[in-house]
Amino acid sequence: MLKNLVIFTFLLLFGHNLSAQNKTDSVYLFTFFRGNGEDGLHLAASKDGLDWEILKNDQSFLTPVLSPDKLMRDPCIIKGGDGLYHMVWTVSWTQKGIGYAKSKDLINWSEQLYIPVMEQEENARNTWAPEITYDPKTKTYLIYWSTTITGSFPETQIEAENAYNHRIYYTKTKDFKSFEPTMLLYEPGFNCIDATIVPYKNKWMMVIKDETREPAQKNLKLAFADHMEGPYGPASSAITGDYWAEGPTVNYKNGEWYVYFDRYIDNYYGLIKSKDLKQWEDLTPQLNFPKGIRHGTIFTVSQKEYQKLKAVKPN
Repeated sequence: MLKNLVIFTFLLLFGHNLSAQNKTDSVYLFTFFRGNGEDGLHLAASKDGLDWEILKNDQSFLTPVLSPDKLMRDPCIIKGGDGLYHMVWTVSWTQKGIGYAKSKDLINWSEQLYIPVMEQEENARNTWAPEITYDPKTKTYLIYWSTTITGSFPETQIEAENAYNHRIYYTKTKDFKSFEPTMLLYEPGFNCIDATIVPYKNKWMMVIKDETREPAQKNLKLAFADHMEGPYGPASSAITGDYWAEGPTVNYKNGEWYVYFDRYIDNYYGLIKSKDLKQWEDLTPQLNFPKGIRHGTIFTVSQKEYQKLKAVKPN
């Protein structure tokens, strides 16, 4: 009884990411980008997680200004313990930092901040697809991303695909002003990108892309840890099918896990669901996503917040 109560309380604290989906007045939002991310943050909305509508006539809600490239790829948004929406994104294909901004309403945004998470690594080549996970017990935000550091992990180094050989790194913060030193988050023994972390029972679950090219994997796998920052155990077998997948984002609804992902070779989004994280059902044929959207995250807002977003007029 006590164990079940602890688990329930733990999940309840993550209402902005998981259990809020069960609220009758909540609406799903999905962040995404177009093209190379030049014009910034796009949003889509859904009442059931299957049929989606694009907001603001597919115009950007925030134009990127950071880095020489001024890109906003892979936008990730969560609602923090302070009630604000916090977003991180990829600012460039080659920069050693990530972008950050916050908002009360997803319409009016703070000044964009460049966080130099890998600037201390001389041989770091990139910082891709950052995400945020919040731990309400410690009131701490975990920010994590994938980076190739030339010379690291030579056992999985190949020359194909521009010799990228990623692992997952992280920093932690409580206020997005001061950040802990960057550390290695996950080294599964293979080239990996696009991690996303959610609470699972009284533990943590990571969904990650196996980026191995030879022989090709390019699929999604799971890993679990007792603590948000790990250590995470061995990666599972693939949960996606015989196609290339990346950019996972997770929704938990009515006792089932939903994983959305970018089938980037096929140019459309995929969706699978599972009750036990072992047997997966493909819901892609039921998914009505706008064409051409790229790597984003799912989260919920109130009906009131949704109506305000829907009322924003195109420029």
